[in-house]
Amino acid sequence: QVQLVESGGGLVQPGGSLRLSCAASGGFSSFVFMAWYRQAPGKQREQVARISSGGSSFYADSVKGRFTISRDNAKTSIYLQMNSLKREDTAVYYCYARNLQDHWGQGTQVTVSS
Repeated sequence: QVQLVESGGGLVQPGGSLRLSCAASGGFSSFVFMAWYRQAPGKQREQVARISSGGSSFYADSVKGRFTISRDNAKTSIYLQMNSLKREDTAVYYCYARNLQDHWGQGTQVTVSS
């Protein structure tokens, strides 16, 4: 059974940095790709960044140049390094994995505020 557990969210001032982690148990090697999504209040969930099993990455235009997604196969984990954070980055961030099914983590809150 696949389980995704996020950590690393919190409160940060504008311009600050945070690093999110997603630890996967069960099926990591079967994932075609993994991704980070976010959902702000009153808005639809959107994909922020994704990384393939081969390491190729893709970023939403809104975070390009500020966020970096990475993976550590030995730790069956992915990460999202978020720099130069803006108030509009405030959201619940979700880890996602895809094999034959969709798998979601429980989410971690990121709040950018002074």
